[in-house]
Amino acid sequence: MVEWSGMANRLSTPRFAESPMPRLSAEPIVVSPAQEQVLTRLIRAHTTPQKLAERAQLILLAAAGTGVRETARRLDIWPKTVRHWLRRWRTAAEATSVAQRLADAARPGAPATFTPEQICLIVALACEKPAEAGDLPLSHWSRSELARCAIERGIVDRISNSSVGRFFKRSRPTAAPRAGLAHIQARP
Repeated sequence: MVEWSGMANRLSTPRFAESPMPRLSAEPIVVSPAQEQVLTRLIRAHTTPQKLAERAQLILLAAAGTGVRETARRLDIWPKTVRHWLRRWRTAAEATSVAQRLADAARPGAPATFTPEQICLIVALACEKPAEAGDLPLSHWSRSELARCAIERGIVDRISNSSVGRFFKRSRPTAAPRAGLAHIQARP
């Protein structure tokens, strides 16, 4: 195609012929039939977390050829979010499972202060009677006494009363409903 340039009064080639136009749609996503089946199950399952189902739907829409903006509009999310998850899907190794591809990345944070073994030892210490654990004239453990005894036994170098309380708050078992208990007790 040839067009006239306004000022120079000479033939010139159009600008778009010199450089390719930028791609406005995302690169296509390749989804195997097995992956498509897993993605569909994630979307339909009632127990799937909402964000994971949204990401699965996003991948299926992209695999069907839906553009970034249209996908974002349908799912009511930002186009930047769509591009992020499409990039994550494309850059993941082929052997990576669907759940791993759609999972949140690890977030930075402070490392755990106490190992699971230390926590178990402190909980086990709490199961002992205070009088048997040492020279304590107590009938029940207090947070401060558990912390002090855990340090004395060398379980931890240091621990606060609050940390001891959090261990027990976190590991508190949930009680069965009364009707369930009555039903179990009524059986011969």
